[in-house]
Amino acid sequence: MTNAIHWPEWVPVAGHQLRVSGVHFDAIRIQGVRGEQVAARLVAEADGDAGPVICEAVGCRWTYFLVAPGTAKDHAWPLGVQRFGTPRTVTYIGIPALNGNTWPLQWYSEPTPTAPYVEGAQLLAALDPVSP
Repeated sequence: MTNAIHWPEWVPVAGHQLRVSGVHFDAIRIQGVRGEQVAARLVAEADGDAGPVICEAVGCRWTYFLVAPGTAKDHAWPLGVQRFGTPRTVTYIGIPALNGNTWPLQWYSEPTPTAPYVEGAQLLAALDPVSP
């Protein structure tokens, strides 16, 4: 997963750094196992090229889906899903480097040239419960 050639300017070279949402990306945040399940479904449906998804290893175990700047407001997100990047608030999101020690943050899916951001419509589809 860390062999990506694409290294956006907002991704640090080492460790992790805070970045303001709404500048380089907007963020959609989902807590715990639900976020991990949505990430797994999104990555599977995108054949491994889903765009940037970051997971926290401690605390509430948030999963952050990074969408293009200004697009978090374009969708009606279901309950339990938080969006960051609106002009009314300033929110910092922890961004890990693409390799090395980045604990407690890790990439579930890295940004790539073909998927520099998670597509909002694909994320919404991954949020839908699986039909019987």
